[in-house]
Amino acid sequence: MNWTSSAEFFAMGGYGQYVWGSVGVTIAVLCAEWLLLRQRRLAALSHIKRELMLKNEESL
Repeated sequence: MNWTSSAEFFAMGGYGQYVWGSVGVTIAVLCAEWLLLRQRRLAALSHIKRELMLKNEESL
């Protein structure tokens, strides 16, 4: 497709709301996944740190 203006590009031949809505939902889901992965990673590292501290206390 050839667009002569940015408004035509964003309208996507009348399907713009579906195209850009899909892009928006995809970006939102990817951001949420990144945040949840970061949270789980920090929780796992914290858990490992606590276990190592407990093992060190038990060995004393």
